[in-house]
Formats: sequence, C-alpha cells, structure tokens
Amino acid sequence: MTIKLFRPLAAVLLAAACMAPLSAQTLQPLDRIAAIVDEDVILQSELDRAITNVVNQYASQPGQLPPREVLERQVMERLILMKLQVTRANGSGIQVGDQEVNGAVAAVAQQNGMTVDALRARLAQDGMSFNDFRSSLRDEITVQRLRQSFAQSKIQVSEGEVDAALAMQANSGQQYHLAHILVALPDGATAEQITTGQQKIEGIKALLDKGEMDFNAAAVRYSDSPNALDGGDLGWRSMDEIPTAFVDMLKTMSAGQVVGPLRGASGFQLLKLVETRDASQADKRTVTEYHARHILVRVTETQDAAAAKAKIDTLRARIAGGADFATVAKESSEDPNSRGEGGDLGWFPADAFGPAFGEQVAGVGDGQVTEPFRTDAGWHIVQRVEARQSDVTDANQRAQVRETIGRRKLEDEYNRFLHEMRGEAYVNIRTGAQAQTDGTPANAPAPAETPAPAPAPGG
Repeated sequence: MTIKLFRPLAAVLLAAACMAPLSAQTLQPLDRIAAIVDEDVILQSELDRAITNVVNQYASQPGQLPPREVLERQVMERLILMKLQVTRANGSGIQVGDQEVNGAVAAVAQQNGMTVDALRARLAQDGMSFNDFRSSLRDEITVQRLRQSFAQSKIQVSEGEVDAALAMQANSGQQYHLAHILVALPDGATAEQITTGQQKIEGIKALLDKGEMDFNAAAVRYSDSPNALDGGDLGWRSMDEIPTAFVDMLKTMSAGQVVGPLRGASGFQLLKLVETRDASQADKRTVTEYHARHILVRVTETQDAAAAKAKIDTLRARIAGGADFATVAKESSEDPNSRGEGGDLGWFPADAFGPAFGEQVAGVGDGQVTEPFRTDAGWHIVQRVEARQSDVTDANQRAQVRETIGRRKLEDEYNRFLHEMRGEAYVNIRTGAQAQTDGTPANAPAPAETPAPAPAPGG
C-alpha cells in the first residue's frame, strides 16, 4: 500500500518518508553518506528509500523507468534540492511547529481512510520510521512556505495582464494540454555540448517516430526536466501561458502529435500536444449554494461540552415534536449574529462555515433538520430551507486567470531561483556514477542517459 499525502501539500514527488534523515533508532552500522550538501548530508539509506518509493509508484509500468543509475541521478537531484530549500527556509525564519505537523499527519491518515494509530502501524509494517515520516511532512510544509514567501515577494500580476489574458482566451477559445522532453544545456554551452545535446534529442525523436517507445516513457527515461518522472506532463495551458514561438505551431497540430527538436533557452525540447479543449467551457463553473437556519449552543467555561450537548439535544427534540425552528432559534440560539433573524444564515456556499457544517447541510433535504453536530464554535442543529445551483463563471474567471498567470510566473522564477541556489551550493556526491573522486563539488547535474538505439546524424 502506498501512503497518500494530503492535497494542500505541494506535490510530493518522492513521497512520504523519503526526504527526512534517519532517526538514531533506525541508523544501521553500514549506513553511509551518499552526498554532502553544504553543511548537511544525504544518507545512502535515504537515497535507497526514495528510489524504492519511485519504483513502487511505477510498479504497474516498470518499463517506463530509466536504468538504475539514471533514476538514482534524478532522485539524488531532488533530494539535494529539498535539502537546499529547507536550509534556505530555515535561514529565512520559516518554522513549522509540532501542532501543524500533527495536523498534517491527521490529514494524511484521513485521506488514506485510517486513524493516526493505523497509519503509524502501516508505516512500521512498511519499514518506515514514524519520526522520519513526520520529518518529511515538516520538510514539505516548510518548502511550501518558502514558495509562498517567494511568490509574495517576487510575483506580481497586474490588472492589465489579466485583461489581456481574458481577451486572448475570448479570441482563441482553446486550451492545450502539453507534455515535453527536455535535453538541457548548461549556461554558456560550448559547441561540443550543443552538438551532443542535439544528437541526443534527435535520437529520442527517432525512437518516438519508430514507435519503439511512447512519449511518457521517453520523458521518464531521458528528459532533464524536473517533471521527467511525471512523463513530462505540463498540464493545461492557455494561449497566454505558451511561448509566442509555439502558439502558431500548436494551432496547426493535432492531438497526439510531437514536434521538435526545438531550441530554447534551457536546451532542446520535444513538445507533444496531448489534447485540446474549449476554454470557454473549461472555465464555466457552478456551485451549490444553500439557504439555511441554525441554532448554536456554545461550549464555554460555564457551560462544558456535556451541558452544551444536552441543551442542543433538548432543542432538537422540541423541533422534532413540532416546534417552529425559527422561534426556537430566537429563544435559545447563542449565535448573536443570526439569533434575531430566527437563525437565518441566508444563502451561502457549502464551504462557507467549514467542511463539517457544509457536509451536514448537504446531507439533509429541503425543510429537514440535521442531527446535533460539533464544530469549533460549539454544538449546532441546522434546518436546510432550500438549495440552488449558481453560475459563478464571471465572478471567478478573473481570479482563475490571475492565479494561472501567477502560477506560470512563479514556476519560471522559482525554477531560476532553484537553479541559482543549486549552482552556488557545495555538493559532493559519493555514490553511484556521480561519485566525486577528487573531493570537488558536483554542482553540474550529470547528463541523462543517451538513447543508444538512436543513430547520430550521418552515423
């Protein structure tokens, strides 16, 4: 069983318990240092665990994984970047407390349909330390905070950019689902490096053209992009999110078509159009809104939880016996904002008052009253008056476009930030094909595997 992490965390590419250092209890005598990252280390056991997790994720498609040494390089780079980001975040004063980690653990357990104790037992069964698991969650939250801090300080989206993007969407009416394979070139690449990169990308394209490998498998095996292990998937992009040089090309492509090699700032690329969709339809959104009344009984220093529960049960029984809900609310509700209106909350979306409140309202029919339930505010009963579907396309469209532009800018700027941070770091890799024999830092990522079946030009 693979433990799933909860959605608010950044995508966990190496999964839980991969990034944390081993606890003292789990250190083995033969464990050794796989890499030195500035003043931190990556243990061989960390690297092995992370690789094993990726292999497990591809258990049903083992042919998509690259050879062990290439996979080790990819995973090692991700571990290095994780260490560097956590160190940078800590140096910037970003701290994640135990209470927040406890909440993350509980969310992971809930997502996997188990209690925290059951999660702990499952991790132990899989040979994972619970302390390591908590540390990995802490690291992920820390990195997420670093990205958020970076976005707040570096990323700005103007109203003019939103207007332009909306105008482009209105004119084009299309969104594109893209994937790519990148053969990266270093800054200031020499003629020899450029030739080698071009031969490699042409070799990959030859494999695709011959049908010897599908695009996703080739991306996993050969791409130098950070999303290689995701099959090179770039997700859905609107016209304003695609480099101008590619826009006209995409308009003439059909779903499934691959173009390239294309030379860009990062190196050589192959670009695949996975599918297209009507942007106007993709942006349409409706939400369920509810009109309801509620009665609240608070838990206070003078009214403990048991007393509050007894009171709400009594009020629920009165209503079940025929008492008018609005009248009982005016007499007994402890919510000063709605009591005078008979508990009337007006119209609201399901998540307006928290998930527990929304689930209770959605779980009854119009005119029905919920059973008593507890939230942070106290004990409630709710009478659902009616429900409706509201079109929020216009209200959300600008926010969605703003988020899209900001996400694209953040992706570009944060990748540049990671590249600079990686280049400035002292990294000494002591294992596998990347091992340094002279003690010098291995700041430049090793090239990905070159596809042997592909002939070089003129070969």
